[in-house]
Amino acid sequence: MDSESITFKDLNLSKGVLKSIKAMGYIEPTEIQMQAIPLIMQGKDIIGQARTGTGKTAAFGIPLVELVDRNQKTLQAMVLCPTRELAVQIADELKRIALLTEGLSITAVYGGRAMGQQTQELESGTQIVVGTPGRIMDHIERGALNMDNIRIMVLDEADEMLNMGFREDIGRILELTSGDRQTLLFSATMPKTILKLTDEYMREPEHIKVSKKEMTVPGVEQYYFELKESSKVEVLHRLIDIENIRSALVFCNTKKDVDKVLVKLRSHGHTADVLHGDIRQNVRERTVEKLRDEDIGILIATDVAARGLDIENIEVVFNYDMPQEIETYVHRIGRTARAGRPGLAYSFVTKNEIGKLTAIQRYTKTEITKKDIPTIKDAENAKEAQVAERVKTSIRTGNLNKYDEWVGKLVAEGSDYRQIAAALAKIVLKEDKN
Repeated sequence: MDSESITFKDLNLSKGVLKSIKAMGYIEPTEIQMQAIPLIMQGKDIIGQARTGTGKTAAFGIPLVELVDRNQKTLQAMVLCPTRELAVQIADELKRIALLTEGLSITAVYGGRAMGQQTQELESGTQIVVGTPGRIMDHIERGALNMDNIRIMVLDEADEMLNMGFREDIGRILELTSGDRQTLLFSATMPKTILKLTDEYMREPEHIKVSKKEMTVPGVEQYYFELKESSKVEVLHRLIDIENIRSALVFCNTKKDVDKVLVKLRSHGHTADVLHGDIRQNVRERTVEKLRDEDIGILIATDVAARGLDIENIEVVFNYDMPQEIETYVHRIGRTARAGRPGLAYSFVTKNEIGKLTAIQRYTKTEITKKDIPTIKDAENAKEAQVAERVKTSIRTGNLNKYDEWVGKLVAEGSDYRQIAAALAKIVLKEDKN
């Protein structure tokens, strides 16, 4: 079969899964999905070399949902991943895939969430567990996880788990499972430590490598501002005001910067909230819903916390900090060109990051145009223009009789119409500055 013509129907998936992934917006399999799903369904061990953004979660998630026996209320599959944010993202995606598959329970376990609540979910008969190695070991030692019936183990972002020092925990977890289990390993890179792990714990694995393709984001206008680190917050505030931005994602590299930007924007009256590693899952879910419902306009986030975030109404993506990886830049700005709408991306670039910007342009074959930093006067002019437009709109829509009477009283007391208008403008514009 020609790989270019393969559809999800060709992969012999159940009707429930096909309906679920269609509702998720999946149109056709990605390269990693086309290669991995048939092999996993055949029961083979696989080593998949693929980066984030290639669709690898669904590449193992779809077969997991298909292969787990829903009639058996025992733990049958486990996904290990490096961070709690990724554990939540994977579990959420598996739940969406399994939405129309009755009788399937999926639980995420990770640090920062109450052990008791997780233990309750595990003891209720979950069939798939997604978690970080450290927290998985905690539950094993407490007797909350029975590993005897696990038939499929997934190691996602294996290189990151090893970099974070989880090698020993991973080995202990794998040794507690049956020797004839199916093992699926996914990693962006394949250092010797990964290959040693595969030699020790996998059985004649099939190798899959997704070629590194040129990455582009069509439909996104891209600009950058060259500035000093100390001026970033103020420039961000000015841009939001000048362009009257209603919905934006602001990406920072650290939780500290996320919190700093939040305080600054709220002090200027912007409706903003944050996502980062210290945010509890229930709070994260409420924040995302508020953004979708437009109860907040600006979301400030780290890359890991924003994984899996899919909001259609984002006008602008701000790279408050330039990302470490070119692929991350592409994934970030792609969040503003959704549902056929054009997008806009602004990057804040310090002098020593110009080389990184050049590399991004070369890699994506996209021009990122330099823009002048907006001045305080630009912000004032923009605000005045916005207030003037609001006044004109109010005049056009009418219903001013009540307010006309109020102005008439001031005139009767000796004030001039023009003075009254100027005083009101001063009050409005001064309040907006504050």
